[in-house]
Amino acid sequence: MRETAEKNMPLTTTKELLKNAQEGRYAVGAFNVENMEMVQAVIAAAEEMNAPVIMQTTPGTLKYADTDLFFANAQAMAKKAKIPVAMHLDHGSSFDLAMKALRSGYTSIMIDGSHENFEGNIEVSKKVVEACRPNGVPVEAELGKVGGKEDDLDGGDENPYTDPEDAKVFVERTGIDSLAVAIGTAHGFYKGEPKVDVERLSEIKKVVDIPLVLHGTSGVPDEVVMECVRRGICKVNYATDLRVAFTKGVRRVFDENPDTIDPKKYSGAGRDEVKSYVKQKIRMLGSEGKARPALA
Repeated sequence: MRETAEKNMPLTTTKELLKNAQEGRYAVGAFNVENMEMVQAVIAAAEEMNAPVIMQTTPGTLKYADTDLFFANAQAMAKKAKIPVAMHLDHGSSFDLAMKALRSGYTSIMIDGSHENFEGNIEVSKKVVEACRPNGVPVEAELGKVGGKEDDLDGGDENPYTDPEDAKVFVERTGIDSLAVAIGTAHGFYKGEPKVDVERLSEIKKVVDIPLVLHGTSGVPDEVVMECVRRGICKVNYATDLRVAFTKGVRRVFDENPDTIDPKKYSGAGRDEVKSYVKQKIRMLGSEGKARPALA
């Protein structure tokens, strides 16, 4: 049964969200959440912008609190929302973690086999697809390596770019629903302005018909991200900048009143900063007002 943006919704999958984005030539923001306040901030921002939104957690975050707890937070907020909300495992580091997130109720799974060789990446990605498909849960995978370091993610100093022809074969053999491409972005903080190979992105888009995903976007100039969206990116991930925003709010409270002891005071300030940041990115990605009907 098709849910509508006028009714409160349970969590939905990313399948229809990214299909709508692909057809509408915009991107859905995918925001890494670290605590309850970030979950609140992301959904509040998306509601105000009438935009679809994806929340996600990394393996490092799931060492802090497990998949059940993050899912419960997301589900509770999504039930009250009037926009499509998905809960996604970002950079799933193993088949076992992917299955744990699936059992908890996550509505989108990424398996990151990019540290394997080409055949090994295909093998683990296909295995996750075969497990998730009967549950109607879409799978994202990565080909090439998004560089940089963040949490337990380490893309290494080298950044092998996604080869378009390899991407075509990879998608065909794995059956994945979306593909994270390596075109010069990196996780964590950049040491200089990133050099994003948008021409490579266009070449990948010519031979791959599923939605494409951009990782490592914190710190990438908005105009570069917008060009990537124009060339076929349908999902854009943000993590580091949300942490920066949350910390900025917390620090402001302690700078103004060092004797503050109520966690609601400083956590609320962090939440406000994250909300403001998310709204700006939703507007830039073109997803404002795009809370179209989505299939759960």
